[in-house]
Amino acid sequence: MDTYSVAVDVGGTFTDVVLCNLETNQQSVFKTPSTPDDPSAGFLTGLQQILEANGVKPAQVKHVLHGTTIATNAILENKGSRVGVMVPEGFKYVLEIGRHGTPRMVNPNSWIKPERPVRPRDIEEIPERVGSGGEILVPLDEAAVRKAARRFRDDGISSIAVSFLHSYANNGHERRALELILDEFSDAQVSLSSEVLAVFREYERTITTVLNAYVMPRVSTYIGNLEQALKRLKVDSTLSIMKSNGGIVGSGVAVHQPVHTALSGPAAGVMATLRIGESTGVENCISFDMGGTSTDVALIRERRPVTNLSGSLGDWPIQLPMLDIVTIGCGGGSIAAVSGYGVLSVGPASAGSVPGPVCYGKGGMAPTVTDANIVLGRINTEIAGGILSLDAQAAAEVIQRDIASPLGLDLEAAASGILKIANNTMVGAIRNISVERGHDPKEFALVAYGGAGPMHAIDVAKLLGVNQVVVPPNPGIASAFGLLVADFKNDYARTFLQEAPDYDLDGIERVYSELEAEGRAWLDEEGVPQEAHIVSRSADLRYAHQGSEVTVLLDGVAATSETLDSLIQEFQAQHQLLYGFALDQPVEIVT
Repeated sequence: MDTYSVAVDVGGTFTDVVLCNLETNQQSVFKTPSTPDDPSAGFLTGLQQILEANGVKPAQVKHVLHGTTIATNAILENKGSRVGVMVPEGFKYVLEIGRHGTPRMVNPNSWIKPERPVRPRDIEEIPERVGSGGEILVPLDEAAVRKAARRFRDDGISSIAVSFLHSYANNGHERRALELILDEFSDAQVSLSSEVLAVFREYERTITTVLNAYVMPRVSTYIGNLEQALKRLKVDSTLSIMKSNGGIVGSGVAVHQPVHTALSGPAAGVMATLRIGESTGVENCISFDMGGTSTDVALIRERRPVTNLSGSLGDWPIQLPMLDIVTIGCGGGSIAAVSGYGVLSVGPASAGSVPGPVCYGKGGMAPTVTDANIVLGRINTEIAGGILSLDAQAAAEVIQRDIASPLGLDLEAAASGILKIANNTMVGAIRNISVERGHDPKEFALVAYGGAGPMHAIDVAKLLGVNQVVVPPNPGIASAFGLLVADFKNDYARTFLQEAPDYDLDGIERVYSELEAEGRAWLDEEGVPQEAHIVSRSADLRYAHQGSEVTVLLDGVAATSETLDSLIQEFQAQHQLLYGFALDQPVEIVT
């Protein structure tokens, strides 16, 4: 009896499902409208229907892979859980102080800091202190930890974040705090900064750990409910989740470190782009995923997705290994409107899947990008395998009423105007991840997918000067396909600051070996054979006294003087590429 893998990607508008026969590699695809109020409903509907359509029994499914936006939405919509935080004495206001920077395109004189994901009164100071070298300066006050845990328990706070200074160098205090918390409050869900992000910079480490705790109850409930539903359906398989770094992890890891799934869905699309580029012989790709609600763009250079250690999620900086993905609120369902000043705009508001664009006939009342496409004859009236029948007349009427008449344009010009604005918005996002990162988009191929991507790809490519556009088969389900081709992957990092010229090669090798042992143990737990293990080493480097780092791959297995020289040379080259200059100055190894 054949066995199967099922990949399910839940988007803002549609839920995409791919069924893959593990013996023949034959694939079947299915789309169903997403269910924003309960994403698991669309997940289970798509799973059941694709199995029934192909005559596959639930017991034949051996792997279920999932791209989810649960953590993302909880943060963006401020719908996470109440969090209790433990910090060292004297650091209660680390989140309030934050960083000096303000968002781009705002007036710094009128900008107001967004509300923090944790209330100041829910932050407890714990007497303890670890030095930057890992030395114990002030012993952990265990009574204070117990008292704080009891207070959180009595206040109904079940998710707790622990972020002690320099825990990346010595996590003993955090590990002991975990034991004490669970002793007082056995049902607590605890996030340790030394597990979530074992690197320096206390603000970024603390806010990332707090966000992990903020979404943990919601993500754990969602994944737990999915696993129970799969058991009821008699699907006897593991559930694996896509991480923001483009790798797959078991559900247990995703539950414990949910903030790492913040870019789960978009990351799957980038992995699909990587495989598409490999199969077509294209080394440099722009991943262009235009769906119903948003557009995600990313860069693949020399068959390596570009990563970013200093990203953001909503209003918050997060310092995690993640693919360098830029998301904008422009998709097929983005709403077009004319302001009181006679200015046409598109997005970020979206009609979603319910009610959806006017042409869906489900009660939508505002013109969208999809309505403009159907008015211009760019979409068949039967789409998504016959799931939807589109009403071109209704789309024409709403664009005439809301766009053409107020602007004094004919219907075709109004529809074209909607698409031009949408296209230029997406071009801006692509320039963000290419030109602003030191890359010329003309040297890349545009890989277009998502439900709306291929329709806009040629116009976007022309605006960028890109000469090659690649559209894969079944572009609307490419992100789900990306789940199938992604590897099990986890990142392990630890800050170990080394200043030139006295690099501690033995110490560097020791840290690498310890991190590698953690990674191999995790792969063993996931059931990955030893012969399939692949270990890649990298380091974050900077010039002395710089405030930001560049990640460089380590050329070689062991940290030797030769591989270190190669590492520094590559850092110089990367710095030149990214910033337009390189300096004859000492280089520090940070992480």
